[in-house]
Amino acid sequence: MPAIPTIDHLRRYAIARSLFRPTTLARAIAKLGFVQMDPIRAPARAQDLMLRQRVEAYRAGDLEKLYPRLAVEEDFFVNYGIVPSTTHALMHPRTARERWPKVLRARAEAVLEFVRDNGVVHPRAVDAAFDHGTTKNWFGGNSRASTQLLEGLHYRGLLRVARRESGVRLYALARPSAHALAPDAAFDALIDVVVAKYAPLPASTLVRFVAWLGRSAVPQWQALRAAALARAKARLAQATVEGVRWYWPAGENPGSRRFADDAMRDDRLRLLAPFDPVVWDRDRFEKFWGWAYRFEAYTPAAKRVRGYYALPMLWRGHAIGWANVAVRDGRVQVQTGYANGRPPGEAAFKSALQEEEVRLARFLGVRGVHLGN
Repeated sequence: MPAIPTIDHLRRYAIARSLFRPTTLARAIAKLGFVQMDPIRAPARAQDLMLRQRVEAYRAGDLEKLYPRLAVEEDFFVNYGIVPSTTHALMHPRTARERWPKVLRARAEAVLEFVRDNGVVHPRAVDAAFDHGTTKNWFGGNSRASTQLLEGLHYRGLLRVARRESGVRLYALARPSAHALAPDAAFDALIDVVVAKYAPLPASTLVRFVAWLGRSAVPQWQALRAAALARAKARLAQATVEGVRWYWPAGENPGSRRFADDAMRDDRLRLLAPFDPVVWDRDRFEKFWGWAYRFEAYTPAAKRVRGYYALPMLWRGHAIGWANVAVRDGRVQVQTGYANGRPPGEAAFKSALQEEEVRLARFLGVRGVHLGN
């Protein structure tokens, strides 16, 4: 029986299994199981920043460009993002948490018929055809009512995102899909996707993810949530480390020398997206590295500590600081900060940071970097 891992084992395990050797886009998405999407571009969207670490020769926008050719779907999972088509099928047919009122249901049926008649549609075309006006969105602002109807039909599994144009979702009728798993088995399979991506998970994070699956991915099975969590806790590998119960896929050993070597021998400096699986769980981040990282894009500027879209900086198995990245005059500009107040003194660090800046410029398709920043 493997020895009980230490927090260092868990940290190295998290890095090594998530930052796998770069591969094709299709294989990277399959290995990740889910790619969270976010519309903010600073300097690129989160999905692109995550995939550039895991896909060979990846460029900003490749996911949007190649999406129609991949066996993937945009959908709600624990957050909104991209899932393999096989995972998408496990979540449908999905029933909404609330039924549409009669008037909205009639409008939705008319929009569905419009899409059926027109193939792939832009929200502007639906708005022009129906003139539904505006309505309040989830953030308290105004959105076109037609857009919300399209989103509702998509969530219910009646429409799919066929492709994007400049970030805007274009919709088509959903493809027929079916899976042979009973609800309990399907729920278990979805939990396994989450665990495989974010392992090792503290118990509190596992509980939170299962709750989110029940609310967002499979609301039709929300009553099965407690039983699904109990089964997960029984089948997953686990240990109590420094007073916290941790979970990871059965059959894996976080204390394996392979994980430690992979994490510590990697001399590549990485600027990670705020939603990268290595740093996504803020409580886990603090347990691993001893300082708090927060996403501050929605924090008032005067209250920001690290910056609007600070990217955690990973080097030699440690999150040592962060960087804010911008493109100025066609060149990448990187402003760094450090958890202990200063950069590492080794010459190797400066070289690694410069190499990451060059990779960022190539990824963004700009001329180069501003020196001395």
